[in-house]
Amino acid sequence: MPVKLFSLCCILSFVAAAPAQTLSSSSGAALASDPRVLRAMNWLTTNVPWITEEQVRITEIPAPPFKEAARGSYLKRLLSSAGLRVSTDSVGNIIGLRPGLSSSEVVLVVAHLDTVFPAGTDVRVRRAGARLIAPGITDNGAGLAALVALARAMQDARIKTRQTILFVADVGEEGEGNLRGMRRLIETYRQRLRTVIAVDGSGTDFVTNAALASRRFEVSFTGPGGHSWTDFGMPNPINAAGRAIARFITLRVPDSPRTIFNVGEISGGTSVNSIPYRASFKVDMRSEQESEIDKIEAALRAAVQSALEEENAASRRNIVNAKLDVKIQTIGVRPGGELPEDSALLAVVRQADRIVGNRSRLERSSTDANIPLSLGIPAIAIGAGGRSGGAHSLDEWYDPTGRELGLHRALLILLGAAGLEPSP
Repeated sequence: MPVKLFSLCCILSFVAAAPAQTLSSSSGAALASDPRVLRAMNWLTTNVPWITEEQVRITEIPAPPFKEAARGSYLKRLLSSAGLRVSTDSVGNIIGLRPGLSSSEVVLVVAHLDTVFPAGTDVRVRRAGARLIAPGITDNGAGLAALVALARAMQDARIKTRQTILFVADVGEEGEGNLRGMRRLIETYRQRLRTVIAVDGSGTDFVTNAALASRRFEVSFTGPGGHSWTDFGMPNPINAAGRAIARFITLRVPDSPRTIFNVGEISGGTSVNSIPYRASFKVDMRSEQESEIDKIEAALRAAVQSALEEENAASRRNIVNAKLDVKIQTIGVRPGGELPEDSALLAVVRQADRIVGNRSRLERSSTDANIPLSLGIPAIAIGAGGRSGGAHSLDEWYDPTGRELGLHRALLILLGAAGLEPSP
């Protein structure tokens, strides 16, 4: 999509006037006459087919939760080919360093490596017209392809920035990963970190400026187990789990603030003719207001305790040790937070939208931006362009038509955060 020089001058002049404590300031005259940004945008436009094919290759490398290493190795090669100094940290984040004029000020642009799908899932990409269909093709194949594309475009245009940029393919964004990759990045770079931009999924119609708080629990009932015939009447962990779930799901939650809960996994048992020695289930809780999560957690704990007592009391066997125990384990906590609507970073997003002719809304979601937002670090999550559907399903699809708009938008936002170093 062509971008007129006059329009580009507007956004770069705006960036130059942004408050220094939030975004890097630059010479408006130098930025307005600098052709490097136009060259980078032209590179993104002309290389859309290559970007899409790399998205396919990335998607076809399995990246189940906690098993992102193979995909990470491929991203390491891609980011290295974009001229970045690439390393891997102790949790598996792939970090591509692009030095800026200042090494004490860092902008982090990140896309997560992992998917929600377990090992063994068929991740081969099918094509149906313009659509690419595969688990994880959008979330986050689209974000990872955009991460590489932005780095390559800046390399081709020889863009230099005032602040140092870290291009990161991080681990642990999905499911029980509990944002472990982002947590480690914050630990490592917090003193120098000025801005975080997460590229997650497709689209250009939103910018996530508010972090959706969540908590996740695993409830496990355990007991002696036994034979279905000879030990009939022994307290049964699956029965207890069923009692707990049936009681818990009657909980009423408010529409405002929007609040949800979900029993997403159940496991237990060894055979149809065995009384199990263990049964467990996992619960996800989310709310726009963290105090509502406190209420859901309290209801879960009460339901579990009642279920334990009921199942033990229902035992038909007078055996001293034939009692169930229960354990409630926290397996995930994502804090809330919000970037003010009058922040300099959101002002740059709005100006970028105007330049590329896009309209977007503010929204609340659970992303890598949760951690920095909870700590008061300016952060957003944006889509990488294109269209998609069926997220987190086996029929997830992505249509790259028009993806260059999202890439242009992301580039302008990134340069708005990092600032351009004047041409020699």
